[in-house]
Amino acid sequence: MSAALDAMPSMIDRIRHDLVGLKMPRALEALDHVVRRIEHGELSALEAINILLSEELTLRENSRIKTALRMGRLATIKTLGGSDFTFQPSLDRDRIFTLAQLGFIERNEAVHFLGPPGTGKSHLATALGVEAVKAGKSVYFCTLADMITSLARAEREGRLQERIRFFCRPSLLIVDEIGYLPVVTGGGNLFFQLVNARYERGAMILTSNRGFAEWGDVFGDPVVATALLDRLLHHAVVVQIEGSSYRLRQHAELMPEHVRSKALITLPAFAPPPRRGRPPKNGHTVLSSTSA
Repeated sequence: MSAALDAMPSMIDRIRHDLVGLKMPRALEALDHVVRRIEHGELSALEAINILLSEELTLRENSRIKTALRMGRLATIKTLGGSDFTFQPSLDRDRIFTLAQLGFIERNEAVHFLGPPGTGKSHLATALGVEAVKAGKSVYFCTLADMITSLARAEREGRLQERIRFFCRPSLLIVDEIGYLPVVTGGGNLFFQLVNARYERGAMILTSNRGFAEWGDVFGDPVVATALLDRLLHHAVVVQIEGSSYRLRQHAELMPEHVRSKALITLPAFAPPPRRGRPPKNGHTVLSSTSA
């Protein structure tokens, strides 16, 4: 026993050296504490190995998640635990947590959050994005305005297909704030090309304060809007949120009555035609100009 104790310092030094070489800083930091617990008979050798590896794995996983969130532009972290379901009773909590199981990503579906400003659409979209990152999925978040600006710039520079491929890489693409800002001329067509490229190949979450029936006005072209909805509603989950703005909850009495009582966002009055086969790849299909 004495010989074993005498040999321990040199062995610990070798372990430290190996942990440095293996780039395992968290295990190195925890080593002395784990050794003391072994000396006091609190841990077996296998338990000690398990603790060191678990500590290192936790550090690496946290680092991976942090990097993925930054790369996915999910800088403001929102969680489902932070959602106030009591404030928005129209939200089906079980349905949202079912979405958090991420089956819609595996099925390459589109999830739509519709509702007036301040009702938690972006919060829920971001929270699902965070869950996807934790599960090892690649995610990218942007507003519709930023996306169209990026696509338009790429088109001017002759890099449109390259930029579309960039937006097609993530397993989950989140497009926020559809309908908040006017879409520039030609922007709807650019967005259609991206949606067409991701159709049945990648999942999306979209948030909008405008009903589908208004997308013709949003994109300035009812034909493009119909083409978009044809793909975005084929494999889709639509979550309509009814209620007041969470951000203005303390100042509701200051809002004009016509704003407080504004009609709820309605779902489309038409059913998009059933898909038959894959859409063409050139992104210039002209569908029926059914009112959207």
